[in-house]
Amino acid sequence: MPNISKTPFVSLLLSFILIYLAADADEMQVSRTNIDSPPPETGIGGAPPPPPQPIDCDGRCEERCKLSSRQRLCKRACGTCCDRCGCVPPGTAGNYDTCPCYANMITHGGRRKCP
Repeated sequence: MPNISKTPFVSLLLSFILIYLAADADEMQVSRTNIDSPPPETGIGGAPPPPPQPIDCDGRCEERCKLSSRQRLCKRACGTCCDRCGCVPPGTAGNYDTCPCYANMITHGGRRKCP
């Protein structure tokens, strides 16, 4: 029988065991995270809630841009923002706090995209 040192074999075996245990512990942590997460919101009788009602972007942008000196440009930009965000702030200017997505969109030049 050849004289082979047992040290490399034992260290390799221990390495595999540690890797297996680490992977198993990570999987258990993921499972635990899923258990701790809150349940999804449900509607009446446990059914999922209905999707949010789509808004009338054309009507909202018409109102938003009615005082603009460049109404076509304003309505086009507003329509794009409304399609992406699903909201348009009330009034003809300002009120960005009611629709943060609308307020945070910027152009390549760093200016506000949405009127």
